[in-house]
Amino acid sequence: MFAKRAREQYGLEIHPGPFDLNSRPALIAEKFAESQGKGEAFHEAMMKAYWQEAQRIDDEEVLKKIAATVGLNTDNFSEILKNPKYEAEVSADIALAEEYQLTGVPALVFANRYLVMGAQPYEVLQQVTERVQAEGL
Repeated sequence: MFAKRAREQYGLEIHPGPFDLNSRPALIAEKFAESQGKGEAFHEAMMKAYWQEAQRIDDEEVLKKIAATVGLNTDNFSEILKNPKYEAEVSADIALAEEYQLTGVPALVFANRYLVMGAQPYEVLQQVTERVQAEGL
């Protein structure tokens, strides 16, 4: 159903990676990318690698390749993935998700008031956005 919706509504072919992986290394790598001003580019490249190219985003070499494609220095990539600063930032994000009681992905929080979880049709996201705008939030 998700793949069909992605194809019909967004023109995307979905070929997801394995579901038995630990995404923490990818989250840490994204924190590094954010610190270098390349967070959005890294996130998009990582999502494409996982959802469209079925790559393992828990594999250090895969993450290193993604980082290089967006222009990040990967000379000490193993150390970056062990950096306590990025580890702490990921842990803080996870704690916030638990505080919000997020149980599905993707999860979008609009104006710190409305939570939309799971793959939703475009129309649902549009309705929430319009409601937030109407309420002046």
